[in-house]
Amino acid sequence: MGMLSPWHLILIALVALVLFGPNKLPELGRGFGKMFREFKDATTGALSGPRDADKDAVQSLDEPDGRAAEPRKP
Repeated sequence: MGMLSPWHLILIALVALVLFGPNKLPELGRGFGKMFREFKDATTGALSGPRDADKDAVQSLDEPDGRAAEPRKP
């Protein structure tokens, strides 16, 4: 069981064309594209969430007004 060959993809496309018709296929493609885009955004947001939390923790250690603390002079 390997990858799909080009002939398999052509057969799948023809079956989809017969089942859904030429008018419905663009709408289905847009729906799948939107679904994949939302999934990608959700996974990217979930992965960057801990990084944002770390940035917030570091900022809370700075001065209360949001500015970075000045280094102490000896």
